[in-house]
Amino acid sequence: MTDTPVSEKKPRVQLGGNYWRLWSSSVVSNLGDGVSMIAYPWLASAITRDPLLIALIAVAQRLPWLLFTLPAGVITDRVDRRKIMLAMQVFRMVITLSVAVIVGAAASGLTSPEDIAAGAEIATNWSVYVVLLVSALLFGMAEVLYDNSAQTILPALVEPEGLERANGNLWGAEMVANSFAGPPLGSLLIAGAFALPFFVDAGTFAISAALLFVITGQFKVQRSAEELAQRVDWWGEIKEGFLWLWHHPLLRPMAIILGIMNALLMVGFSTFVLFAQEVLEVSPLIFAVLMAAGAVGGILGSVLAPGISQRLGSGTALYLTMVVPSVAALVTGLTSLWVVVWVMFAVSTFFGVVWNVITVSLRQTIIPDVLLGRVNSVYRFFAWGMMPIGLLVGGAIVAFVERSGGSRELALRMPWFFVAAAFAFLFVYAAPQLTTAKIESARSEGIAAKEAGDPAEPAGEA
Repeated sequence: MTDTPVSEKKPRVQLGGNYWRLWSSSVVSNLGDGVSMIAYPWLASAITRDPLLIALIAVAQRLPWLLFTLPAGVITDRVDRRKIMLAMQVFRMVITLSVAVIVGAAASGLTSPEDIAAGAEIATNWSVYVVLLVSALLFGMAEVLYDNSAQTILPALVEPEGLERANGNLWGAEMVANSFAGPPLGSLLIAGAFALPFFVDAGTFAISAALLFVITGQFKVQRSAEELAQRVDWWGEIKEGFLWLWHHPLLRPMAIILGIMNALLMVGFSTFVLFAQEVLEVSPLIFAVLMAAGAVGGILGSVLAPGISQRLGSGTALYLTMVVPSVAALVTGLTSLWVVVWVMFAVSTFFGVVWNVITVSLRQTIIPDVLLGRVNSVYRFFAWGMMPIGLLVGGAIVAFVERSGGSRELALRMPWFFVAAAFAFLFVYAAPQLTTAKIESARSEGIAAKEAGDPAEPAGEA
């Protein structure tokens, strides 16, 4: 007599100790990022009220995604990815600590948060402004290397069947630390002294680096002795990663679409600190609460994204990530109530995380490990490289409307109206590109190619 199994349910994949060390490191680092999310823009608004100058600080941090992403992919595929992450956390600690010391020394000349809220006239403090601009650029370069390594190291820690859960766990916890716990802590610290949140942020980078240090194993792509002896062909290796992505019928449009989406989001956020202060009339604490809206949406998105993808189909789920932000941007531009903006942020972030869980897990599944760093960097070149362009556009829209005779309030609202219209047009282009059938076909072909050990061509090459 043969026993028949009652259930064919697959066992739950164990994520392992190294994964949880990475998870802990990321959570601590994101707590610091949440603190700096309040500290940096509020400090910027204390040293200048010029929308273009404020936008330029954000541009400086995002510019490396346009200029440095492709070489970073080559480095990621040639150097141990854990060591890259460790070095970048130490580097970011040094940068942040330096900013903390400089801001502390200049504290007596900075406008207080209370005076900012009261509408005080502020002349640009050029010395502190230049420090912020340079540190933002250096910080952005470190972020490029760290983030590319963090995404490419995960498949070496987690089995393919566990990637969506691993990514969901990671982003959910990051959202709690980055958008829920960090910003209120940042607002409390900045009320004590402008330099305090920067000292705390530097400490979180130190703890994050220590946790990365205890991750065991080697996370370097295996290469032959002949390959290792050869001089690095930077252009050739970048070209190989670029062509792999460009010939992929799904990843190419997905990268372009995400780049436009990210650019549009930056259009709205380029001068958001001024919008919050002058239109919504919020204090640093309420500003922190606004930033925490992303945590609520992000946590729900990280938990529910796999189920949404399964129930609606991955294509339909991605459609919502373009339709919902369009409506949310329109409502944000029309309202003067911070509570309404909070809800719009929460809903938009929910669908932003849905996009991430589906698409990042897809990339980690279908891109060969030997090319993962480079292809991922090319993807992020499109996806993140558009951000500085969006930030410049947002600042330029505000400056143009104001200098054309429009009111300051209308100028600060106008980027949100632009974003709403542009997202609607983007959906028309994206809908036929991101169907569930195309996504699942690419996933299946990518897994089959990896199992066959044939990474030479992208699955479904056009």
